[in-house]
Amino acid sequence: MADGKHLLFVSRPSGYELLERDGDPPEPGTEVDADDGRRYTVIKLAPSPLPQDERTCAYLQLV
Repeated sequence: MADGKHLLFVSRPSGYELLERDGDPPEPGTEVDADDGRRYTVIKLAPSPLPQDERTCAYLQLV
């Protein structure tokens, strides 16, 4: 993990959004809040979709 940070990949009505968070990424199956008052479930962990970015990305699905 790069610099103790990870990303959250969130689907919004207006498109996708990447949010940066401190610490280790949440494990698949974990529920998280993505700053919009909604709860999401982590469905998978994968490398960041950004070029040359070493952070892990947690992909979220609306609960």
